[in-house]
Amino acid sequence: MTEATGRPEVLWPLFGALEKLDGIGPKSAQALAGAHIEKPRDLLFTLPHSGVDRSRRDSILEVHAPAVCTVEVTIEKHITPTTRGRPYRVVVVDAQTSFQLVFFRSHGDYLQKQLPVGQRRVVSGKVEMFDGVGQMVHPDHILTPDEATSIPVFEPVYPLTGTITQKAMFKATRDVLSGLPQLAEWIDPALFEREGWPDWAAALEQAHRPTSTAEMAPTAIARQRLAYDEVLAHQLTLALARAQQRRGKGRVTAGDGGKQRKVLAALGFAPTGAQTRAVAEIAADMAKPHRMNRLLQGDVGAGKTLVALMALLNAVEAGGQGVMMAPTEILARQHLEGLRPLAEEAGVVLELLTGRDKGAERRKKLEALQRGDIQILVGTHAVFQKDVAFSDLRLAIIDEQHRFGVAQRMELGAKGEAVDVLVMTATPIPRSLALAQYGDMDVSILDEKPPGRTPVTTALVATSKMDQVVERLRAAVAEGRQCYWVCPLVEESEVSDMTAAEERFKRLRAALGEGVVGLVHGQMPPSEKDAAMARFVAGDTKVLVATTVIEVGVNVPNASIMVIEHAESFGLAQLHQLRGRVGRGAAKSTCLLMYQAPLSETGQKRLSIMRETEDGFRISEEDLAMRGAGDVIGTAQSGLPRFRIADLERQTALMALAQSDARKLLLDDPTLETERGQAARVLLWLMEQDKAIRLISVG
Repeated sequence: MTEATGRPEVLWPLFGALEKLDGIGPKSAQALAGAHIEKPRDLLFTLPHSGVDRSRRDSILEVHAPAVCTVEVTIEKHITPTTRGRPYRVVVVDAQTSFQLVFFRSHGDYLQKQLPVGQRRVVSGKVEMFDGVGQMVHPDHILTPDEATSIPVFEPVYPLTGTITQKAMFKATRDVLSGLPQLAEWIDPALFEREGWPDWAAALEQAHRPTSTAEMAPTAIARQRLAYDEVLAHQLTLALARAQQRRGKGRVTAGDGGKQRKVLAALGFAPTGAQTRAVAEIAADMAKPHRMNRLLQGDVGAGKTLVALMALLNAVEAGGQGVMMAPTEILARQHLEGLRPLAEEAGVVLELLTGRDKGAERRKKLEALQRGDIQILVGTHAVFQKDVAFSDLRLAIIDEQHRFGVAQRMELGAKGEAVDVLVMTATPIPRSLALAQYGDMDVSILDEKPPGRTPVTTALVATSKMDQVVERLRAAVAEGRQCYWVCPLVEESEVSDMTAAEERFKRLRAALGEGVVGLVHGQMPPSEKDAAMARFVAGDTKVLVATTVIEVGVNVPNASIMVIEHAESFGLAQLHQLRGRVGRGAAKSTCLLMYQAPLSETGQKRLSIMRETEDGFRISEEDLAMRGAGDVIGTAQSGLPRFRIADLERQTALMALAQSDARKLLLDDPTLETERGQAARVLLWLMEQDKAIRLISVG
């Protein structure tokens, strides 16, 4: 029997009301809800983050104050305060010395009852020395020797919220743990055996009742197991989404390679091994009868555009159409300029559609598209509009994935009969995050640089040397070189970014002359922004002052100098993207990271990594280690699951393990009907992956 939602009955107690638990009243329940703890299950997955050693000592002299100590004492006397505001003191004696228990704002009669003179009590709390006398202010525990067995030897400390006390958390979790359901094992038996993991209930018991600090590390065996449960549920969800998408009828798209050969002949250089491999992987996917869902990950300048064009030509050769979407108009125009000459070599009609197309011109393009006269369309999200219809759309390429969510990937897929989807990202993503975010996709990686790209020299310069930098710039401009000057994001406000950029623009214009310096920032109307970019691309302006709008994809081969002001305030991935804007031509290129001294330790480390390596994948791993998962992708659009136990930075291997395990389980048991399949369903319910359960195919 299941609840209305379909949740298995065995899990009902874990999804009940918090108020039913020991130590939780309506107020506490409300405070917990504020911390996303709304039911017993959430409490189970909120693990202690540290612990207090409360092992019994003979005397407070055995610990180095200030420290927590648990000791049995005899109560010697009460010292009642004679003036207002003074504390109440109780003198006690342990096996070796006497010390005082100190209470502020306390009722003497209550303490007389609690601590009767001549009796023995076990007290536990923080001992401090004051004028040579030991003191324990407001002990955490005061119990008779009989009751004292309830004090844990190692007491877990929970992340607290609002008015909730440690005692309440301890009581409530103990209550949930005492009634844990027995659940069938969902982990692969061989893996379970190999890792030596405890079962689910035992793992929770160990994680909530650690006996040492080591048992609270992410590497502790119980925590590893619980983290694995979380990532396995997540990867099962992604694998189910992938399986469902593959069940969706796709179309076989296989070109004859004729147009692709024409383009390769016109290139004048051979593609890298990585490019050739990616083109082959994409073509193999397109030739299958189910839909492609592939991520093309390449470092800055690894040549994703060529791979994209080959895939689009494959669609055209098979008699269909392709669309390439860019997040901004600047990038869409750039794709157009890069692809059009090559498309012409192959005799293919390529057109641009953006929000700027209006009236008769737009109508003409849409009619040509619907007739199939336009074979490849490059556009911004204007391509999503209802009136945009293709004659036979086979392939959709989405550039810079993180601007498009899964929902938009699906929307685009609906534009054609089972369209193949290729997502391109220039941000190298660490493996664990790629698995967490794109686990439903197959991945191709471009990890080689095409010939003709010059390495970029990276140097660190203090802001105090600004005048020398401007002088060097004057000399470079005189030689006909071009430069980007990136201004920092001052605060979380676009207005101040704009001011910073405008100030720098005025100063550089005064130093280098009218007409030499251009300006681009986020507050400009798109037409002005495009015009300023166009002047720089054409070489009319030599220096472009910009906020980070130039981060992604801008291509000006003649630009060989990149100055980044206050580089210490940027993330590593962003610095890497910005540096990738230079070194695209034959000229020797330089990236100057200007910093404000003194640098913090993190700032120092970040800039040193930039100086040491140009490998985007290494940089992204370092970035992850330094900043954490949400920040690397940008929390707002990260699309990352919120794990309570799993730690993406430190448990990369678990994520990879869970992905292969989840895919294998679904391959062997697509409808999760076997014994382990049924257990995995319970795991999905437990981890609130209800959406995934709806994806389990019926027959």
